[in-house]
Amino acid sequence: MIAKREIFNLPNTITLMRISAVPFLFILLASPGEFWSLILAILFVAAAITDLVDGYIARKYQLVTTMGKFLDPIADKLLISTAMILMIPIGRIPAWLVAITIMRDLVVDGVRSIASSEGIFIQADRLGKQKTLAQTVAVTALLIHYPIFGADAHLVGMTILYIAFLLTIYSGMNYCIKFYRRAGK
Repeated sequence: MIAKREIFNLPNTITLMRISAVPFLFILLASPGEFWSLILAILFVAAAITDLVDGYIARKYQLVTTMGKFLDPIADKLLISTAMILMIPIGRIPAWLVAITIMRDLVVDGVRSIASSEGIFIQADRLGKQKTLAQTVAVTALLIHYPIFGADAHLVGMTILYIAFLLTIYSGMNYCIKFYRRAGK
């Protein structure tokens, strides 16, 4: 049985708050004018920042839990993937890129799950964290979409998104290679 402290601690609550931001993406992207696009980008950044906050609190106060290790990457993927999917019909992001990104995440999650069942723990590495950061910056700019401070937010977002896409592919291959090397021992 899982103890209440394992589920209901501050870092896990913050992670659940990040997940609760996802429905707002649906609502605000329904009418993505200039004002609501900016509000949505601010909400997205606030939710993304909670990823740093919950991890910091969990490590500092020794509140790292199995539940937190499970929820945290799911929250990240839900937030980023939902935003990317919802931008497809309004023409802010290419569907093929979103599909490949989500397929990569599913493959990595599958590999990590198989590894875990074999007693092999494949921790998130620097590449995966760089990928998530690049995706977050790209999605933020694509949510803004309209020119801001003299910059074409959409162009900036797409440029960073292609960098994130390369990191996505490379880090996905890296996870698979790590698993292959560890499982082969």
